[in-house]
Amino acid sequence: MCAGNVFKEGFLWGGALSANQCEGAYLKDGKGLSVADVLPGGMISEVINPPNGKFPSHEAIDFYHRYKEDIKLFAEMGFKCLRMSIAWTRIFPNGDDEFPNEEGLRFYDDVFNELLKYNIEPVVTLSHYEMPLNLVDKYGGWKNRKLIGFFEKYAKVVFERYKEKVKYWLTFNEMNTILHMTFIGGGITFKDEDNRREIIYQSIHNQFVANAKVTKLCHEINKDSLIGCMINYGCIYPMACRPLDSMEALEMDRKTLFFTDVLVRGYYPSYIKRFFKENNINIKLEEDDLSLIKENTVDYIGISYYMSRVASSNKEDKEMANGNIFKMLKNPYLEASEWGWQIDPVGLRYSLNTLYDRYQKPIFIVENGLGAIDTINEEGEINDDYRIGYLREHISALKEAISDGVDVIGYTSWGPIDIVSASTGELKKRYGFIYVDKDDDGNGTLERRKKKSFYWYKKVIESNGEILI
Repeated sequence: MCAGNVFKEGFLWGGALSANQCEGAYLKDGKGLSVADVLPGGMISEVINPPNGKFPSHEAIDFYHRYKEDIKLFAEMGFKCLRMSIAWTRIFPNGDDEFPNEEGLRFYDDVFNELLKYNIEPVVTLSHYEMPLNLVDKYGGWKNRKLIGFFEKYAKVVFERYKEKVKYWLTFNEMNTILHMTFIGGGITFKDEDNRREIIYQSIHNQFVANAKVTKLCHEINKDSLIGCMINYGCIYPMACRPLDSMEALEMDRKTLFFTDVLVRGYYPSYIKRFFKENNINIKLEEDDLSLIKENTVDYIGISYYMSRVASSNKEDKEMANGNIFKMLKNPYLEASEWGWQIDPVGLRYSLNTLYDRYQKPIFIVENGLGAIDTINEEGEINDDYRIGYLREHISALKEAISDGVDVIGYTSWGPIDIVSASTGELKKRYGFIYVDKDDDGNGTLERRKKKSFYWYKKVIESNGEILI
């Protein structure tokens, strides 16, 4: 175990939110519809008519009107940063508008000013599962190259507007999830005759080009800004020491590492070229695409880490576990959360070392947390020791990774205040240090209440990660 405190001065402790899961006010002040606004049961569900006519994200926890109250609570915990997203549809309601929406721009001015008042650094994601729905309906989402220009225009507006307020940027949230959630990750729908894989990888290429253009733009507008990519990542273990299990684990891992290989190293790796050839995938490139990608790599890697996975070449291994967005085999050596997510703190250390050994780029853990059912006891307290235990073990693993030599910028726990769950659309699946009085049927006062973990995390930050008891 590492001895002493390993977190450097200025380590960015905080929490992470997304606009569509916390803001509410989904059509307020000129905002347009996003893909998230038509998903009643969470990000993984189909686009359907919602039961009882309610979309949880439409009001969410009303951060839009209560951000001052919430940020004050974050400041009380001692947050050094808040990872959040700008709702693209607050700035360009349809995505292809000629001019930006001033009311939307002003809202984020106010949020950033409130954060900076408490010396909380905004860490801002440009696109967090909330692209304008019009870009899907009119252009077909990211399979259409025209989206590159729309995204670049949007990024230019916010970079110029907030260049004095935001230093840390992320382009696409969990970019690799487009492989698993094509609608929410890329605004993609299919016809029966489509070559689905080719469409998905063409959309990914278009996002790569957009990422490069926006990275270039960010550095030009403010040379002191840092802009990163972001993936959902967890290491993959072979189920057994069968050689083919290890090969299966390698190939599964490459499906995610392909994204960072391109965004961080700046080129398409040889293994993906073989995959394209063997699966009749032909990507349309424009003349400067590859040079643009090569010359505009990211400054750091953002990751969400919730769980590891296992791989097997044996078709008899069929026992499954629940996952965030991935179908996965059950690891018999791990416990699981109430939602069946396998808990593996050691996997965080393993994952951080894997990424840093491969890229030697700073890593920012921008999501990690435990979704659980919280109850209020007779004294009005919420004793979420299970959440404290989960976070303590993961931060301990993070300390080990830093002692291994991994350069980690910061740690933002997912959902520092209860929000709508992305994977299920529920409010009973709570992640926060702060309880919000609202249930899955939309009932409640929206009153904020501190949980036991609120005071624990405050001590963690005060001690710069040294006190975890």
